[in-house]
Amino acid sequence: MQWTYQLTIPTTLNQQTVRDCLKQWLLPKRIQGQLRQGRRLWVNQLPASVATLVHTGDQLTLQFVPTDFRTPTSNYLPDSAATVAILYQDQDLLVVNKPAGVKSHPNQPGEVGSILNHLAAYLAPAGQAPYMVHRLDQMTSGAMLVALNPVVVPILDRLISTKQIRRSYYAWVRGHFEATQGQFTAAIGRHPTDKRKRWIDVPGAQSAITDYQVIRTTPHQSLVKLTLQTGRTHQLRVHLAASGHPIIGDPLYDNAASTAPRLMLHAIQLHLQRPFSTDTIDVQAPLPALFSDDSQIESF
Repeated sequence: MQWTYQLTIPTTLNQQTVRDCLKQWLLPKRIQGQLRQGRRLWVNQLPASVATLVHTGDQLTLQFVPTDFRTPTSNYLPDSAATVAILYQDQDLLVVNKPAGVKSHPNQPGEVGSILNHLAAYLAPAGQAPYMVHRLDQMTSGAMLVALNPVVVPILDRLISTKQIRRSYYAWVRGHFEATQGQFTAAIGRHPTDKRKRWIDVPGAQSAITDYQVIRTTPHQSLVKLTLQTGRTHQLRVHLAASGHPIIGDPLYDNAASTAPRLMLHAIQLHLQRPFSTDTIDVQAPLPALFSDDSQIESF
């Protein structure tokens, strides 16, 4: 098993070294070293080193092997592909529209029924397999990014951490905000008494930043757009609950959760920076019909 990439050098990398290119493409140093030591670099089909200069239009070939990666194989058991709704797909990644109530990934060996199990079935006829990049909580719906090979997993991870991939959500929350937009900055860590939960400003809390914008309101609730600047566990749910505006239907943070049929949180958009490219793509996940029914929302 191997993965070969043939990349055309863009004008922005003219007269740079191969090492500069690999660094620009966010390939981890460990994998750069593996390529160098394994002599798996070619420029215009001739053997190259990381010190080789490249020019606009040159063809740089990279050959990856399983030992380059900590998780070279995807071992999710295939399940029915009937629930898979693909929003975007190319040779390296896809974005799936995850339904509420379905797990992102299995938690136990042999478990099925998650999105990654369904994607394993969907991708199998093409000889591909899914690799997890980020997850959505089970009751959250919407756009979820999945890698199609181990090469791009660390690159996508770094693109997310450097905010070159941005995730936006819509949420129905309780109450009204004083300002129509703003930012939550409270650090988030483990709840001191409840292992299931996270909370703000607790010992060991990590920095967390969420931007919000009010889209519209009902007499007692608000629809807000949320953009993650960091990716802490339960970040959106905790920031909103701590502000006095829990997400409607949240079983952990909304005291009136039993009145709603689901957690009213939907991943509406992914702004993607494609690996090994300067191309960016915006992928939208259609808003569930329930999110547009203000009169029904007000009854929760």
